[in-house]
Amino acid sequence: MTEKPFWEVKRLSEMTAAEWESLCDGCGRCCLIRFEDEDTGEVIPTRVACKLLDIGACRCSDYENRKQHVPDCIKLTPWNIEDLAWMPPSCAYRRLHEGRGLAAWHPLISGDPDSVARAGVSVKGQLISETCLKTPEDALDFEALDLLGDPS
Repeated sequence: MTEKPFWEVKRLSEMTAAEWESLCDGCGRCCLIRFEDEDTGEVIPTRVACKLLDIGACRCSDYENRKQHVPDCIKLTPWNIEDLAWMPPSCAYRRLHEGRGLAAWHPLISGDPDSVARAGVSVKGQLISETCLKTPEDALDFEALDLLGDPS
């Protein structure tokens, strides 16, 4: 008999740090610069990445120290997922929180980190870095119209 994988038997709050971190598929979608409309509360994502996102690898270039460089970077935890409605529907943390399981393209399922890009989930090659902007508001010129749907 084969033992079930940890993400099928543990709640998010029961996972070890290593298990938790392995859930990240490396899509880069959570590292998009977003704006909130003050009147409607609508969150507007852009095709502009946080200055720490390695756009080619879709990974944070200084993950351990990111809060020192980007103080408003949000640390995802089992206790704040509910409050982060802007997290993409494809996000493993969100999917598991909602009881949907991991998508077939997730590296923990496929065994291949490139399956994320092949499935069209990764934002690799579709972003610019915020370091390229003259002002933060210039990011609004790069609205992300098609980056946040759930391809699964």
